[in-house]
Amino acid sequence: MELMEMASVRVDGPIAGQASLISTSFDLASIGYLAEEFFVSGTADSYAATGPITSDGRWDVVVAGQAPFRTRLIVYRPADPTAFNGTAVVEWLNVSAGMDAAAAWLTTHRHLLRAGFAWVGVSAQRIGIDGIDTAEGAGVEARAVADGGIADGGDAGEDGAGEQRGTGWWPIVPSLKSADPTRYAILSHPGDAYSFDIFRQAGETVRRGLLDHLRPARMIAVGASQAAFFLVTYVNTIAARDGDGGDRDRSRAAGGGHGGFDGYLIQGRPGTTASLDGRGGPTLAGDVRLRTDVAVPVMVVQSETDVVGVLGAVGARQPDSDRFRLWEIAGAAHVDTYTLKAGFRDDGALPAAELVRLLVPSAAPFGVPFTAAINSGPQQHYVAQAAIAALDDWIRYGVAPPSAPHLLTAATDPAVLLRDADGIARGGVRTPWVDVPIAVLSGLGQNPTDASAIFGSTRPLDSATLAARYPAGAADYRAAFTRATDDAIATGFLLAEDREEILALAAASYPGR
Repeated sequence: MELMEMASVRVDGPIAGQASLISTSFDLASIGYLAEEFFVSGTADSYAATGPITSDGRWDVVVAGQAPFRTRLIVYRPADPTAFNGTAVVEWLNVSAGMDAAAAWLTTHRHLLRAGFAWVGVSAQRIGIDGIDTAEGAGVEARAVADGGIADGGDAGEDGAGEQRGTGWWPIVPSLKSADPTRYAILSHPGDAYSFDIFRQAGETVRRGLLDHLRPARMIAVGASQAAFFLVTYVNTIAARDGDGGDRDRSRAAGGGHGGFDGYLIQGRPGTTASLDGRGGPTLAGDVRLRTDVAVPVMVVQSETDVVGVLGAVGARQPDSDRFRLWEIAGAAHVDTYTLKAGFRDDGALPAAELVRLLVPSAAPFGVPFTAAINSGPQQHYVAQAAIAALDDWIRYGVAPPSAPHLLTAATDPAVLLRDADGIARGGVRTPWVDVPIAVLSGLGQNPTDASAIFGSTRPLDSATLAARYPAGAADYRAAFTRATDDAIATGFLLAEDREEILALAAASYPGR
């Protein structure tokens, strides 16, 4: 591919004062982490395809234009440099709600913190800086938000209110410039056509020592939902030419600021991707796969909603390889009670009873009645933690994560999930919440035409079903749940570090106990 040399990057910071970000709400300092904000400026490239945009993801690009930018990075890092494990996770921040949200951090932060990772959030897109009404678009998901359609969650409780927009609803959060115009007036984003190179340059900045002179030995790029929509395009166009597809060792040996990533974790992707102008097509469903010639590991973690629900990625499935893994989680929804509420407060020290309280499913999470109570299964974030740990090991040691069967689907158009007698999806990544159930957890079950579609559903099993399945009540349930938990740990889809908490949650969750 024909590419121009990357312009120099200026870094200002850490910036004093309080940064704006939808993230976890507990005090990072209490668990030995620092939170810092930096402003990064330079000149970014936009790209144009030199050939057709095919479903195999093998797209060649050339530089189409250049524009100046000034954006921001958020850094969470161990306060003690000796606690840093050498891996930096660099997240493309999600802008579905009109402001930067750390969606992937929310599902993985527990493991990142206890294992000594550094995390960097990148304001790669214009919407997060200037707002959803002033940006030219952030792909089909963000445009759907502006019309009252699909987005991602924030920390919303039962009494939260959804802002009415267009024909539907969604709580739109102020952008950086709206939330703190004095602090962020200096930021300038030329548009989402430049977001890919802005993210690339952010990676180079981290590689060169942004983390207070800590040079990461490994960098993992992550993006969830709307950010995954963009990150798939990044992998298919930028990754191979930036060293991720070859010349990595030579680039490092030269002592340059190599910005290529050592691996990618993509969560909750739709079947389509962002186009190079920063927009997308009219639908989320599609068959765009990740290119197979990127010479670093790529993992994709999907919920039921992402595969056969409104995100429509069933056609984008691809087989596992020596550099690719696809995990589809049975019983998981694109958004659940953990990512909507509990995860923001989960510092690793919450008692099981408090976590259970925060995970209680709501049928009106924004004060707007839904068709059913939303998905309350906590399995998605536990599996995401296993995924980021496995990807880090894959990069470090060359030990590939386990392969998982896909969710079983009928040969219909559109595809539908095959379910057992209780209504639980068959196949996919198995966890104790679906193999030893007290409720039917699904990524579907809401109105498919509005934003509730991404929340999935929870249907508690009735007392007769529970009595037949667990004759000795809670004791039988705990014994079976323990066996299923140990099976999932042994197969690599849950982490041993989470076992004690998972079993405590189960003990506190059985009806009537």
